[in-house]
Amino acid sequence: MKTQSPTLKIIAENVKAYRLAKDISQEKLAEIADVHRNYIGHVERAERNMTIDSIERIAKALGVTIIALLTPQTK
Repeated sequence: MKTQSPTLKIIAENVKAYRLAKDISQEKLAEIADVHRNYIGHVERAERNMTIDSIERIAKALGVTIIALLTPQTK
């Protein structure tokens, strides 16, 4: 079994948290970010290696910076 990257886990948690805070579905986020609807689910489960372009699109769609997606949240 492949080990998940700590960075991918951080991005996954942040994308989901920001999406839920905005009260939008994965499908709506995908539409706004112009990515396939299944892609957001893969991202939130840390199953995808993301390109900088994809990270930028998702960050913009969520109204946050790329840095915000890469920064671990305090619990």
